[in-house]
Amino acid sequence: MQGFKAHPWLVLPVACAWLLLTTGCSTLPQHAPKASQAQGEVAFPDPAKSTVPEGAYVSPENLRQVIPGMTKDQLYKLLGTPHFDEGVFGVKEWNYIFNFRREDGEADFSRCQYQIDFDSKHRVQTTHWKPESCRLIVDKPKTVEAPAVQTASAVPAPMPTLPSDPIRLSADALFAFNSADLTEEGRESLGQFMQEVLVASQLQDILVVGYTDRIGSKKANLRLSKQRAESVRGYLIQGGVPASAIHSEGRGEASPVVQCNDKKRAALIACLSPNRRVELSGSTRQK
Repeated sequence: MQGFKAHPWLVLPVACAWLLLTTGCSTLPQHAPKASQAQGEVAFPDPAKSTVPEGAYVSPENLRQVIPGMTKDQLYKLLGTPHFDEGVFGVKEWNYIFNFRREDGEADFSRCQYQIDFDSKHRVQTTHWKPESCRLIVDKPKTVEAPAVQTASAVPAPMPTLPSDPIRLSADALFAFNSADLTEEGRESLGQFMQEVLVASQLQDILVVGYTDRIGSKKANLRLSKQRAESVRGYLIQGGVPASAIHSEGRGEASPVVQCNDKKRAALIACLSPNRRVELSGSTRQK
């Protein structure tokens, strides 16, 4: 029986296929699994594996603008390219190493790791710092010292607090009708008050109260108002407000702002719109 004789046109494809099987997978991005950590503990990547291991300087003001719901394009304009190889598809987090100049004279700068988690829509969900004390560098705005007055002692300006009258937000601008899930427009509306609530929470207890209109049963309206207030509270906590400083409650159809007698349902819903609301207020924290 004659031995098999390989044709040149057959050898080359076979060799290429063998090469792809043995080495092709090694060209794909490799991401080592994160080390195991206690439940609830955030895992940060090894700084030595960063593309910028020495860290980068960033404006704290840019970091203060990072809020839940932001897109990756918006983040890129504020913070630049992530400092670790996060891959290409299905990226769930970005990591950075930032340096902040210190004012206590103990060192030239503080080095902090910053992690951003994204939701299923690739928008900012939560942020984390390592060490956690780095958050104070960003959350605490710099105060401008008033010029010294020789005739009287300087009095420090009081920290801003929420007004005595509640901040009233239209539920129609935050939620879809009969829903307790914040819309994208609702997140943007709340984001406008994020910094104000963050600062006020250092001195005040923040109360979030939800209200509905009178359409539907009282039991369903009370439940919906509670769910909406809790959704707003959860969003503000994600933005950095301490959970211990903010509380929520629902009051259903109580305390209506307007009274309407329209017979047609569509007209009645439109007329009662001011009653569907969420209110934010602050009270002096008891020491």
